[in-house]
Amino acid sequence: MTSDPDDDALSWDGDSDAERPTLPKGWQAVGRGSDKVESAPATDAAPETPSAPPAESAASAPEEEVEDEEEEFEGLSTGMLLTLGAVGGIYLLYTLGWLIGGLRMQAGALFLIPSVMYTATLVIAVAAPALWFAASWMLTRNSRSWVRLTALIAGVVFLVPWPFVMTGGVAA
Repeated sequence: MTSDPDDDALSWDGDSDAERPTLPKGWQAVGRGSDKVESAPATDAAPETPSAPPAESAASAPEEEVEDEEEEFEGLSTGMLLTLGAVGGIYLLYTLGWLIGGLRMQAGALFLIPSVMYTATLVIAVAAPALWFAASWMLTRNSRSWVRLTALIAGVVFLVPWPFVMTGGVAA
């Protein structure tokens, strides 16, 4: 037998070179063995109108747009993702710290501050870490990573929950 065993494994009995596979119009074979595949013969269809763009330019335009969008998006590095997770965890702890510290101070503050004002400031204090994280994320989305990281670390410094830090979460 003179044929290659690898070729025999990929063929059926009765296959011959005269029966080459054909692809539909507009398809192109690529890769190994693409030289053995024929494209479909052009049929005598109605001629395209001059106002209609050619099929190739219409098909390639969306592909070019998709490629441009893919090139614009650059994913975050592993280090930056880990840092964002750590800073996000600190902000979550700060939110809990403001809630616990603010609720612990409520008993002593009722004589000095009206209840509505105290509740409003407590809500703002509890929401401040989440608002800072969201604002710094959105406002630095077109900036370099170090600018985003600087904005997030500035929030870590500025938003320390002092009522919780000073009392330790224990009623004074």
